[in-house]
Amino acid sequence: MQTVLIVIHLMIVLALVGIVLIQRSEGGGLGIGGGSGFMSARGAANALTRTTGILAAAFFVTSLALGILARYSESPTDILDRIPSQTQGTGSGVLDQLGGTPTPATAPDAAGEIPAAPADSGTDVPSGQ
Repeated sequence: MQTVLIVIHLMIVLALVGIVLIQRSEGGGLGIGGGSGFMSARGAANALTRTTGILAAAFFVTSLALGILARYSESPTDILDRIPSQTQGTGSGVLDQLGGTPTPATAPDAAGEIPAAPADSGTDVPSGQ
C-alpha cells in the first residue's frame, strides 16, 4: 500500500512541477508562443490555475497519508532499534555491535596471537643538526 502511494505521490509531484513551469510568469514563463493555440490566454490561465490547485490538494493529501502510514506501520522506524542492546559499561559502542572485520594491524595471525607493533628505530625523527 505504501509503495503504491509513493508512486502516486511522485507522479503528482512531476505533474505539479510541469504545470507550474508551463504557467506564464511576469517574464512570460515557458509558455512561449503567440496567441495561437487551442485555448485563449485567459482560458489557459484559468485551466492551469485550476489544475495547479487540484494537484496541490492531491499532493497535500498524499503527503498526509504517507505520514500517517509511516507513523502507524508495524516495522521499526529506527535502525538502532534493530540492534540488540548490551549491558552498559562494556566499552562497545554501536559500531562494535554492527560487526565487521578487524583492522589488519590488530588481526590475529595463524597462531591466534596479535602481532606486536614494530619497534621504533628512531630514524624517522630529524636530529636538528
